[in-house]
Amino acid sequence: MPTTGERFERAVQIMARLRAPDGCPWDREQTFDTIKPYTLEETYEVLEAIDNRDWHELTGELGDLLLQVLFYSQMAREEGHFAIDDVLDRLSNKLVDRHPHVFGDVKADTPAEVLRNWEALKAEEKKKRLDAGGGKKAENTDDAQSVLAGVSSKMPALLEAHKLSSRAAHVGFDWPEIEGLFEKLAEETAELREELKAAPIKGPSGTGIAGSGKPRVSLELRERMEDEVGDLFFVLVNIARYLSLDPESALKKTNRKFKRRFQWMEERLRASGRGPQQASMNELEELWQQAKQQEKQP
Repeated sequence: MPTTGERFERAVQIMARLRAPDGCPWDREQTFDTIKPYTLEETYEVLEAIDNRDWHELTGELGDLLLQVLFYSQMAREEGHFAIDDVLDRLSNKLVDRHPHVFGDVKADTPAEVLRNWEALKAEEKKKRLDAGGGKKAENTDDAQSVLAGVSSKMPALLEAHKLSSRAAHVGFDWPEIEGLFEKLAEETAELREELKAAPIKGPSGTGIAGSGKPRVSLELRERMEDEVGDLFFVLVNIARYLSLDPESALKKTNRKFKRRFQWMEERLRASGRGPQQASMNELEELWQQAKQQEKQP
C-alpha cells in the first residue's frame, strides 16, 4: 500500500509528464493566466459538493482543486520561480509559526484568542516582509501598513466585504451589538427610498427602471442608487459576519431555493399548457406559496 507521500509524489510526476515536451499538447500550452478561470471554477465546485454533503463527489472535486496547485507549481518550476517543495515548505512553516499555542508556549484556549493571535502574527509577518523589501510592488507604504492590506479586490464582492469588515472588527471598528446593524440597515434603506423618489415608477411590464434595456434615469441618479444599494449589501454582509455566517453560501442557498420553487411553479403551469407569462400575478403568488408549503412536507 503506497504511503501518502508516495501518492503525492506520483501526482507531481504525472503533472510534470503532462507538461513535458512529449506530453499533452493542451497542458503544455497553458499559462498562469489561462489556468486562473479553472481554479475559480473548481473552487466553486468544491463548495457545491460540500453544500450537498456529497462526499464521493467532494473527493474528486478536492483532487481537481489540488491539480490547480500542482499545475501552477510545475509551471513555476519550469520558469525557475519555485517548485512544489517550496510551496509545501512555506505551508508547513506557516502552520507551525501561526499556531504557537500548539507548537509553542503561547496560551490560547478559545477560537477568538486563536484568531487574535493569528491576525497579530500575520501583521508581524507582513511587517518583516516589508522591512526586507519583500512587499508587493503595487502597495505603497500607507496601503501596506493598513489592517486592510492583503484583502484582494479580485475575490467576489460579498467575500471581499466580509474580509474587509472582519479586519476592521479585529481592531475594534465594529458594532457593539447586532441591533446597531439593523438600525444601519433601516438607515440605508431609507436613503435608497429617498433616491427612488426621483426615479420613474415601475411600468406594468415589471421590467423596472431600466425598462427594455434602455436606461430611463440620469447617469448621476443611477450612480447614486448604485451607491445606496452597495451600502445595503455591505450592511447585510456585516449582519452575516456578526452571526458567523458566510454571506456567499447563504445567498447561494437562497438562489437554489428560488430556482427550485420557481421551476415547481413552471411544472404546474405546463400541466395546463401554460407558462408564467400566461398566468396572473395573483396566480403566480398562490403557486409560489404552494411551492413553499410542499417543501415543508416530509
